[in-house]
Amino acid sequence: MKVIVDLTVIPLEVGISLSKYIAACEKILTGAGLKTQLHANGTNIEGEWDVVFDAIKKCHETVHMMGAPRIFTTIHVGTRTDRDQTMDDKIMSVKAKL
Repeated sequence: MKVIVDLTVIPLEVGISLSKYIAACEKILTGAGLKTQLHANGTNIEGEWDVVFDAIKKCHETVHMMGAPRIFTTIHVGTRTDRDQTMDDKIMSVKAKL
């Protein structure tokens, strides 16, 4: 099943800057062959359900290995059964109405 996910991973108790942890996750996501779109408060991910969620698990494992004792993550998940839809499709639909 195809899925579009909005993922925000927040390592806790590691200081103020989180960019090295986010960069590590981005490498995992792209290394898994997933289409991603980084934004100011997270990452949009497009792909097959199992591949996406396996990559999210690897992000957690990696961030913990990097020294984060705790991680707070939010995940918004969208699926459709009536047709295929990409992140780009969704954005273009809104932009066409502006």
